[in-house]
Amino acid sequence: MPPTSEPSVTQPNKPADPETPASGTATREGPPSDALATGGRNSSRLPNFYELPISERLSVAAQSAGIERRDADALGRFGALTPELTDVFIENAIGTFSLPLGVATNFRVNGRDFLVPMAVEETSVLAAASHGAKLARAGGGFTVTTTEPVMTGQIELGVAAHDRAAAEAALALHKDRLIAWANRGHDSLVARGGGARDLDWRWIEAIESLVVHLYVDTREAMGANIVNTMCERVSGLMPELFPCSIGLRILTNLTDRRLARAVCRIPVTALDTPEFSGARVAQGIERAWLFACHDQHRATTNNKGIMNGIDPVLIATGNDWRAIEAGAHSYAVRSGRYQPMASWQRLPAGDLEGILELPMAVGTVGGVTKLHPTAAAALRLMGSPTARELAGIIVATGLAQNLSALRALATEGIQRGHMGLHRKNLDLLQRTPPAAAARPSGGLDS
Repeated sequence: MPPTSEPSVTQPNKPADPETPASGTATREGPPSDALATGGRNSSRLPNFYELPISERLSVAAQSAGIERRDADALGRFGALTPELTDVFIENAIGTFSLPLGVATNFRVNGRDFLVPMAVEETSVLAAASHGAKLARAGGGFTVTTTEPVMTGQIELGVAAHDRAAAEAALALHKDRLIAWANRGHDSLVARGGGARDLDWRWIEAIESLVVHLYVDTREAMGANIVNTMCERVSGLMPELFPCSIGLRILTNLTDRRLARAVCRIPVTALDTPEFSGARVAQGIERAWLFACHDQHRATTNNKGIMNGIDPVLIATGNDWRAIEAGAHSYAVRSGRYQPMASWQRLPAGDLEGILELPMAVGTVGGVTKLHPTAAAALRLMGSPTARELAGIIVATGLAQNLSALRALATEGIQRGHMGLHRKNLDLLQRTPPAAAARPSGGLDS
Protein backbone atom coordinates (compact mmCIF):
# COMPACT_ATOMS: atom_id res chain seq x y z
CA MET A 1 0.00 0.00 0.00
CA PRO A 2 1.30 3.49 -0.74
CA PRO A 3 2.13 5.79 2.18
CA THR A 4 -0.95 7.68 3.32
CA SER A 5 0.39 9.89 6.08
CA GLU A 6 3.72 11.27 7.22
CA PRO A 7 6.36 9.04 5.59
CA SER A 8 9.09 7.43 7.65
CA VAL A 9 12.33 9.38 7.68
CA THR A 10 14.31 6.14 7.45
CA GLN A 11 14.50 4.89 3.89
CA PRO A 12 15.19 1.20 3.26
CA ASN A 13 18.09 1.85 0.89
CA LYS A 14 19.87 4.33 3.13
CA PRO A 15 21.73 3.94 6.43
CA ALA A 16 19.21 3.61 9.24
CA ASP A 17 21.07 5.93 11.61
CA PRO A 18 24.13 8.22 11.69
CA GLU A 19 26.29 5.50 13.24
CA THR A 20 25.83 3.24 10.22
CA PRO A 21 28.58 3.78 7.64
CA ALA A 22 27.38 4.81 4.19
CA SER A 23 30.06 2.88 2.34
CA GLY A 24 29.98 -0.79 1.43
CA THR A 25 32.91 -1.46 3.81
CA ALA A 26 30.77 -1.42 6.94
CA THR A 27 31.22 -4.34 9.26
CA ARG A 28 28.19 -6.08 10.73
CA GLU A 29 27.71 -5.95 14.45
CA GLY A 30 25.53 -8.08 16.65
CA PRO A 31 25.19 -11.79 17.31
CA PRO A 32 26.08 -14.46 14.75
CA SER A 33 23.18 -15.54 12.55
CA ASP A 34 23.65 -19.29 12.64
CA ALA A 35 22.18 -19.97 16.07
CA LEU A 36 19.19 -18.95 18.13
CA ALA A 37 19.35 -17.79 21.70
CA THR A 38 18.10 -20.11 24.38
CA GLY A 39 17.11 -17.48 26.87
CA GLY A 40 17.64 -13.94 28.09
CA ARG A 41 17.30 -10.67 26.23
CA ASN A 42 19.92 -8.64 24.41
CA SER A 43 19.94 -5.14 22.97
CA SER A 44 17.50 -3.99 20.32
CA ARG A 45 20.39 -2.00 18.89
CA LEU A 46 21.15 -3.97 15.71
CA PRO A 47 23.29 -1.84 13.37
CA ASN A 48 23.11 -2.79 9.68
CA PHE A 49 20.16 -5.06 10.40
CA TYR A 50 18.39 -3.83 7.29
CA GLU A 51 21.35 -4.92 5.12
CA LEU A 52 21.13 -8.57 6.15
CA PRO A 53 19.39 -11.14 3.94
CA ILE A 54 15.87 -11.74 5.19
CA SER A 55 16.69 -15.22 6.52
CA GLU A 56 19.57 -13.84 8.59
CA ARG A 57 17.43 -11.03 9.98
CA LEU A 58 15.08 -13.57 11.52
CA SER A 59 17.93 -15.46 13.14
CA VAL A 60 19.52 -12.30 14.52
CA ALA A 61 16.21 -10.98 15.85
CA ALA A 62 15.34 -14.30 17.45
CA GLN A 63 18.71 -14.53 19.16
CA SER A 64 18.56 -10.94 20.35
CA ALA A 65 15.06 -11.42 21.79
CA GLY A 66 15.92 -14.77 23.36
CA ILE A 67 13.02 -16.67 21.85
CA GLU A 68 12.88 -20.39 21.14
CA ARG A 69 13.16 -21.92 17.70
CA ARG A 70 9.47 -22.80 17.44
CA ASP A 71 8.62 -19.11 17.88
CA ALA A 72 11.17 -18.15 15.24
CA ASP A 73 9.65 -20.72 12.90
CA ALA A 74 6.20 -19.18 13.43
CA LEU A 75 7.55 -15.70 12.68
CA GLY A 76 9.46 -16.77 9.58
CA ARG A 77 6.68 -18.20 7.44
CA PHE A 78 5.67 -16.63 4.15
CA GLY A 79 2.42 -18.25 3.02
CA ALA A 80 1.25 -16.66 -0.22
CA LEU A 81 4.14 -14.18 -0.27
CA THR A 82 7.67 -14.94 -1.37
CA PRO A 83 10.57 -13.70 0.74
CA GLU A 84 11.43 -11.36 -2.17
CA LEU A 85 7.99 -9.70 -2.13
CA THR A 86 8.01 -9.47 1.64
CA ASP A 87 11.35 -7.70 1.53
CA VAL A 88 9.99 -5.23 -1.03
CA PHE A 89 6.82 -4.39 0.91
CA ILE A 90 8.45 -3.45 4.23
CA GLU A 91 11.82 -2.75 5.78
CA ASN A 92 13.56 -5.15 8.17
CA ALA A 93 11.27 -8.01 7.11
CA ILE A 94 11.63 -11.41 8.78
CA GLY A 95 8.42 -13.15 7.69
CA THR A 96 4.69 -12.60 7.40
CA PHE A 97 1.74 -12.59 9.78
CA SER A 98 -1.23 -14.66 8.69
CA LEU A 99 -4.87 -13.73 9.20
CA PRO A 100 -7.84 -15.98 8.52
CA LEU A 101 -9.42 -15.14 5.17
CA GLY A 102 -13.11 -15.81 4.70
CA VAL A 103 -15.99 -14.89 2.42
CA ALA A 104 -19.10 -13.00 3.49
CA THR A 105 -22.18 -14.09 1.56
CA ASN A 106 -25.63 -12.74 0.65
CA PHE A 107 -24.45 -9.34 -0.59
CA ARG A 108 -26.50 -7.66 -3.29
CA VAL A 109 -25.28 -4.19 -4.24
CA ASN A 110 -26.95 -2.09 -6.92
CA GLY A 111 -28.71 -5.15 -8.26
CA ARG A 112 -25.59 -7.33 -8.50
CA ASP A 113 -24.48 -10.16 -6.26
CA PHE A 114 -21.02 -10.12 -4.69
CA LEU A 115 -18.95 -12.41 -2.53
CA VAL A 116 -16.97 -10.25 -0.11
CA PRO A 117 -13.50 -11.43 1.00
CA MET A 118 -12.65 -10.50 4.59
CA ALA A 119 -9.33 -10.99 6.42
CA VAL A 120 -9.86 -10.83 10.17
CA GLU A 121 -9.06 -12.74 13.36
CA GLU A 122 -12.23 -11.90 15.32
CA THR A 123 -14.93 -14.51 15.75
CA SER A 124 -18.44 -13.74 14.43
CA VAL A 125 -17.46 -10.88 12.10
CA LEU A 126 -18.14 -12.79 8.88
CA ALA A 127 -21.28 -14.36 10.29
CA ALA A 128 -22.59 -10.93 11.28
CA ALA A 129 -21.79 -9.37 7.90
CA SER A 130 -23.45 -12.26 6.05
CA HIS A 131 -26.53 -12.10 8.29
CA GLY A 132 -26.85 -8.33 7.89
CA ALA A 133 -26.56 -8.72 4.11
CA LYS A 134 -29.28 -11.39 4.21
CA LEU A 135 -31.64 -9.02 6.04
CA ALA A 136 -30.86 -6.23 3.56
CA ARG A 137 -31.38 -8.64 0.68
CA ALA A 138 -35.01 -9.07 1.77
CA GLY A 139 -35.51 -5.42 0.84
CA GLY A 140 -33.60 -5.61 -2.44
CA GLY A 141 -30.07 -5.31 -1.06
CA PHE A 142 -27.93 -2.21 -0.84
CA THR A 143 -28.18 0.85 -3.03
CA VAL A 144 -24.79 2.51 -3.30
CA THR A 145 -23.64 5.82 -4.72
CA THR A 146 -20.09 7.18 -4.87
CA THR A 147 -18.52 10.49 -5.77
CA GLU A 148 -15.64 10.90 -8.19
CA PRO A 149 -12.33 9.59 -6.77
CA VAL A 150 -11.01 13.01 -5.80
CA MET A 151 -8.25 13.19 -3.21
CA THR A 152 -7.17 16.32 -1.36
CA GLY A 153 -3.60 17.49 -0.90
CA GLN A 154 -2.55 20.24 1.49
CA ILE A 155 0.23 22.80 1.00
CA GLU A 156 0.96 24.88 4.07
CA LEU A 157 2.38 28.32 3.35
CA GLY A 158 3.71 30.65 6.01
CA VAL A 159 2.37 34.10 5.09
CA ALA A 160 2.54 37.27 7.15
CA ALA A 161 -0.89 38.62 7.98
CA HIS A 162 -0.23 41.85 6.08
CA ASP A 163 0.65 39.82 2.96
CA ARG A 164 -2.46 37.64 3.09
CA ALA A 165 -4.61 39.66 0.67
CA ALA A 166 -1.85 39.82 -1.95
CA ALA A 167 -1.17 36.09 -1.59
CA GLU A 168 -4.81 35.17 -2.09
CA ALA A 169 -5.03 37.47 -5.10
CA ALA A 170 -1.96 35.81 -6.63
CA LEU A 171 -3.42 32.34 -6.07
CA ALA A 172 -6.63 33.37 -7.80
CA LEU A 173 -4.74 34.91 -10.73
CA HIS A 174 -2.42 31.91 -11.25
CA LYS A 175 -4.84 29.12 -10.35
CA ASP A 176 -4.93 27.56 -13.83
CA ARG A 177 -1.15 27.71 -14.11
CA LEU A 178 -0.75 25.95 -10.77
CA ILE A 179 -3.16 23.17 -11.76
CA ALA A 180 -1.36 22.68 -15.07
CA TRP A 181 1.96 22.57 -13.27
CA ALA A 182 0.62 19.90 -10.89
CA ASN A 183 -0.36 17.73 -13.86
CA ARG A 184 3.08 17.83 -15.48
CA GLY A 185 4.49 14.33 -15.73
CA HIS A 186 1.08 12.71 -15.20
CA ASP A 187 0.03 12.48 -18.84
CA SER A 188 -1.33 8.93 -18.56
CA LEU A 189 -3.47 9.86 -15.56
CA VAL A 190 -4.83 12.93 -17.34
CA ALA A 191 -5.52 10.85 -20.45
CA ARG A 192 -7.68 8.52 -18.35
CA GLY A 193 -9.76 11.46 -17.13
CA GLY A 194 -7.87 12.07 -13.91
CA GLY A 195 -5.35 14.58 -12.66
CA ALA A 196 -5.44 17.81 -10.70
CA ARG A 197 -8.89 19.36 -11.03
CA ASP A 198 -9.07 22.37 -8.77
CA LEU A 199 -7.54 24.18 -5.84
CA ASP A 200 -8.70 26.52 -3.13
CA TRP A 201 -7.27 27.84 0.11
CA ARG A 202 -8.08 28.91 3.64
CA TRP A 203 -6.39 31.09 6.22
CA ILE A 204 -5.43 29.80 9.67
CA GLU A 205 -4.95 32.82 11.88
CA ALA A 206 -3.38 30.98 14.82
CA ILE A 207 -0.33 29.88 12.82
CA GLU A 208 -0.38 32.62 10.14
CA SER A 209 -0.64 30.04 7.42
CA LEU A 210 -2.40 30.00 4.10
CA VAL A 211 -3.32 26.37 3.44
CA VAL A 212 -3.84 25.48 -0.21
CA HIS A 213 -6.01 22.46 -0.99
CA LEU A 214 -5.21 20.71 -4.27
CA TYR A 215 -7.95 18.38 -5.54
CA VAL A 216 -6.79 15.43 -7.64
CA ASP A 217 -8.83 12.77 -9.41
CA THR A 218 -6.73 9.63 -9.00
CA ARG A 219 -9.01 7.30 -11.01
CA GLU A 220 -8.43 3.63 -10.04
CA ALA A 221 -5.58 4.34 -7.62
CA MET A 222 -5.87 5.25 -3.98
CA GLY A 223 -3.49 7.99 -5.05
CA ALA A 224 -1.41 8.99 -2.03
CA ASN A 225 1.88 9.09 -3.92
CA ILE A 226 0.31 10.97 -6.83
CA VAL A 227 -1.11 13.66 -4.55
CA ASN A 228 2.05 14.03 -2.48
CA THR A 229 4.16 14.39 -5.63
CA MET A 230 1.85 17.06 -7.02
CA CYS A 231 1.82 18.99 -3.75
CA GLU A 232 5.59 19.07 -3.61
CA ARG A 233 5.84 20.16 -7.25
CA VAL A 234 3.25 22.93 -6.98
CA SER A 235 4.68 24.29 -3.75
CA GLY A 236 7.91 25.11 -5.58
CA LEU A 237 6.08 27.80 -7.58
CA MET A 238 4.55 29.55 -4.60
CA PRO A 239 7.52 31.72 -3.54
CA GLU A 240 7.68 33.05 -7.13
CA LEU A 241 4.11 34.35 -6.79
CA PHE A 242 4.15 35.98 -3.35
CA PRO A 243 6.31 36.12 -0.20
CA CYS A 244 5.91 32.90 1.76
CA SER A 245 7.70 30.04 3.43
CA ILE A 246 6.82 26.47 2.53
CA GLY A 247 5.60 24.16 5.28
CA LEU A 248 4.00 20.74 5.02
CA ARG A 249 3.04 19.31 1.62
CA ILE A 250 1.01 16.11 1.92
CA LEU A 251 -2.41 14.63 1.37
CA THR A 252 -5.13 14.53 4.01
CA ASN A 253 -6.83 11.26 4.90
CA LEU A 254 -10.06 13.13 5.49
CA THR A 255 -11.08 12.53 1.88
CA ASP A 256 -14.42 14.28 2.17
CA ARG A 257 -14.63 14.75 -1.59
CA ARG A 258 -14.30 11.00 -2.12
CA LEU A 259 -17.39 9.55 -0.46
CA ALA A 260 -19.31 6.31 -0.67
CA ARG A 261 -22.90 5.98 0.54
CA ALA A 262 -24.89 2.80 1.12
CA VAL A 263 -28.62 2.64 1.82
CA CYS A 264 -30.74 -0.39 2.68
CA ARG A 265 -34.38 -0.86 3.52
CA ILE A 266 -35.35 -3.80 5.72
CA PRO A 267 -38.96 -5.00 5.54
CA VAL A 268 -40.30 -5.16 9.08
CA THR A 269 -41.36 -8.77 8.53
CA ALA A 270 -37.74 -9.74 7.79
CA LEU A 271 -36.85 -8.72 11.35
CA ASP A 272 -39.28 -11.17 12.98
CA THR A 273 -37.69 -13.70 15.35
CA PRO A 274 -39.28 -16.50 17.39
CA GLU A 275 -39.00 -14.27 20.46
CA PHE A 276 -39.51 -10.75 19.09
CA SER A 277 -41.77 -9.17 16.51
CA GLY A 278 -40.19 -7.34 13.62
CA ALA A 279 -41.75 -4.09 14.82
CA ARG A 280 -40.11 -4.45 18.21
CA VAL A 281 -36.74 -5.28 16.63
CA ALA A 282 -36.96 -2.24 14.34
CA GLN A 283 -37.79 -0.05 17.31
CA GLY A 284 -34.87 -1.49 19.26
CA ILE A 285 -32.42 -0.84 16.42
CA GLU A 286 -33.65 2.75 16.09
CA ARG A 287 -33.30 3.30 19.84
CA ALA A 288 -29.78 1.85 19.78
CA TRP A 289 -28.89 4.36 17.07
CA LEU A 290 -30.41 7.21 19.10
CA PHE A 291 -28.42 6.09 22.14
CA ALA A 292 -25.23 6.42 20.06
CA CYS A 293 -26.34 9.86 18.81
CA HIS A 294 -26.46 11.15 22.38
CA ASP A 295 -23.62 9.25 24.03
CA GLN A 296 -20.02 9.29 22.84
CA HIS A 297 -19.12 6.08 24.66
CA ARG A 298 -21.88 4.18 22.82
CA ALA A 299 -21.04 5.88 19.51
CA THR A 300 -17.42 4.77 19.79
CA THR A 301 -18.28 1.10 20.23
CA ASN A 302 -21.00 1.35 17.59
CA ASN A 303 -18.47 2.70 15.11
CA LYS A 304 -15.90 0.09 16.02
CA GLY A 305 -18.51 -2.46 14.97
CA ILE A 306 -18.91 -0.76 11.61
CA MET A 307 -15.16 -0.85 11.09
CA ASN A 308 -15.30 -4.56 12.00
CA GLY A 309 -16.95 -4.97 8.63
CA ILE A 310 -14.91 -2.43 6.69
CA ASP A 311 -11.34 -3.14 7.80
CA PRO A 312 -11.28 -6.84 6.85
CA VAL A 313 -12.31 -6.05 3.26
CA LEU A 314 -9.65 -3.37 3.06
CA ILE A 315 -7.00 -5.78 4.31
CA ALA A 316 -8.12 -8.59 2.00
CA THR A 317 -7.93 -6.29 -1.05
CA GLY A 318 -4.57 -4.72 -0.16
CA ASN A 319 -5.94 -1.31 0.78
CA ASP A 320 -4.86 0.93 3.64
CA TRP A 321 -7.24 0.34 6.53
CA ARG A 322 -5.38 2.84 8.73
CA ALA A 323 -6.10 5.68 6.31
CA ILE A 324 -9.78 4.72 6.07
CA GLU A 325 -10.06 4.41 9.86
CA ALA A 326 -8.61 7.90 10.33
CA GLY A 327 -10.90 9.44 7.72
CA ALA A 328 -14.00 7.63 9.00
CA HIS A 329 -13.58 8.74 12.60
CA SER A 330 -12.76 12.29 11.53
CA TYR A 331 -15.88 12.34 9.35
CA ALA A 332 -17.92 11.12 12.32
CA VAL A 333 -17.07 14.31 14.22
CA ARG A 334 -17.65 16.78 11.38
CA SER A 335 -20.69 18.27 13.17
CA GLY A 336 -18.53 19.13 16.18
CA ARG A 337 -19.71 16.10 18.17
CA TYR A 338 -18.65 12.50 17.68
CA GLN A 339 -21.60 10.70 16.10
CA PRO A 340 -22.51 7.18 14.95
CA MET A 341 -21.31 6.68 11.39
CA ALA A 342 -24.55 4.99 10.26
CA SER A 343 -28.14 6.03 10.88
CA TRP A 344 -31.21 3.82 11.40
CA GLN A 345 -34.79 5.05 11.31
CA ARG A 346 -38.21 3.48 11.02
CA LEU A 347 -40.18 4.55 7.98
CA PRO A 348 -43.93 5.41 8.16
CA ALA A 349 -44.90 1.90 7.00
CA GLY A 350 -42.76 0.33 9.73
CA ASP A 351 -39.81 -0.77 7.60
CA LEU A 352 -36.30 0.09 8.73
CA GLU A 353 -33.91 2.25 6.71
CA GLY A 354 -30.16 2.32 7.24
CA ILE A 355 -27.68 4.78 5.73
CA LEU A 356 -23.89 4.82 5.92
CA GLU A 357 -21.77 7.48 4.23
CA LEU A 358 -18.00 7.59 4.69
CA PRO A 359 -14.85 8.85 3.00
CA MET A 360 -13.61 5.81 1.08
CA ALA A 361 -10.29 6.30 -0.70
CA VAL A 362 -9.54 2.83 -2.05
CA GLY A 363 -7.70 1.64 -5.11
CA THR A 364 -7.63 -1.37 -7.40
CA VAL A 365 -4.27 -0.64 -9.01
CA GLY A 366 -0.81 0.06 -7.67
CA GLY A 367 1.18 -1.10 -4.68
CA VAL A 368 0.04 -4.11 -2.70
CA THR A 369 -3.22 -4.30 -4.63
CA LYS A 370 -1.41 -5.66 -7.67
CA LEU A 371 1.73 -7.20 -6.18
CA HIS A 372 0.14 -9.21 -3.37
CA PRO A 373 -1.21 -12.43 -4.95
CA THR A 374 -3.94 -12.85 -2.32
CA ALA A 375 -5.13 -9.25 -2.67
CA ALA A 376 -5.24 -9.58 -6.46
CA ALA A 377 -7.16 -12.85 -6.19
CA ALA A 378 -9.57 -11.31 -3.67
CA LEU A 379 -10.42 -8.55 -6.14
CA ARG A 380 -11.03 -11.14 -8.85
CA LEU A 381 -13.28 -13.02 -6.43
CA MET A 382 -15.36 -9.84 -6.23
CA GLY A 383 -15.59 -9.65 -10.01
CA SER A 384 -12.71 -7.17 -10.49
CA PRO A 385 -14.64 -4.07 -9.36
CA THR A 386 -13.58 -0.53 -10.19
CA ALA A 387 -12.29 1.60 -7.34
CA ARG A 388 -15.69 3.25 -6.98
CA GLU A 389 -17.50 -0.08 -7.03
CA LEU A 390 -15.12 -1.43 -4.41
CA ALA A 391 -15.78 1.61 -2.21
CA GLY A 392 -19.50 0.95 -2.47
CA ILE A 393 -19.17 -2.72 -1.56
CA ILE A 394 -17.05 -1.79 1.44
CA VAL A 395 -19.54 0.69 2.90
CA ALA A 396 -22.33 -1.83 2.29
CA THR A 397 -20.33 -4.35 4.32
CA GLY A 398 -19.95 -1.83 7.16
CA LEU A 399 -23.69 -1.16 7.12
CA ALA A 400 -24.49 -4.89 7.12
CA GLN A 401 -22.17 -5.40 10.08
CA ASN A 402 -23.84 -2.58 12.00
CA LEU A 403 -27.32 -3.90 11.25
CA SER A 404 -26.46 -7.36 12.52
CA ALA A 405 -24.85 -6.04 15.70
CA LEU A 406 -27.69 -3.67 16.55
CA ARG A 407 -30.28 -6.37 15.85
CA ALA A 408 -28.51 -8.65 18.33
CA LEU A 409 -28.17 -5.88 20.93
CA ALA A 410 -31.85 -4.99 20.56
CA THR A 411 -32.97 -8.60 21.06
CA GLU A 412 -31.10 -11.44 22.76
CA GLY A 413 -27.86 -9.52 23.39
CA ILE A 414 -24.52 -9.63 21.63
CA GLN A 415 -23.04 -12.55 23.54
CA ARG A 416 -25.36 -15.39 22.54
CA GLY A 417 -24.28 -15.50 18.90
CA HIS A 418 -20.73 -14.27 19.48
CA MET A 419 -19.92 -16.71 22.26
CA GLY A 420 -21.54 -19.57 20.40
CA LEU A 421 -19.02 -19.09 17.62
CA HIS A 422 -16.20 -18.17 19.99
CA ARG A 423 -16.69 -21.47 21.83
CA LYS A 424 -14.63 -23.24 19.16
CA ASN A 425 -11.66 -21.04 20.03
CA LEU A 426 -12.02 -21.80 23.73
CA ASP A 427 -12.38 -25.51 23.10
CA LEU A 428 -9.23 -25.53 20.99
CA LEU A 429 -7.30 -23.69 23.69
CA GLN A 430 -8.38 -26.26 26.26
CA ARG A 431 -7.36 -29.16 24.05
CA THR A 432 -4.05 -27.68 22.88
CA PRO A 433 -1.01 -27.50 25.19
CA PRO A 434 0.65 -24.05 25.06
CA ALA A 435 3.85 -25.41 23.49
CA ALA A 436 1.96 -27.26 20.77
CA ALA A 437 -0.10 -24.19 19.94
CA ALA A 438 3.06 -22.45 18.73
CA ARG A 439 4.20 -25.27 16.46
CA PRO A 440 3.61 -25.25 12.69
CA SER A 441 0.19 -26.62 11.83
CA GLY A 442 1.40 -29.02 9.18
CA GLY A 443 -0.29 -27.09 6.38
CA LEU A 444 0.95 -26.61 2.86
CA ASP A 445 3.53 -24.01 3.86
CA SER A 446 5.20 -26.09 6.59
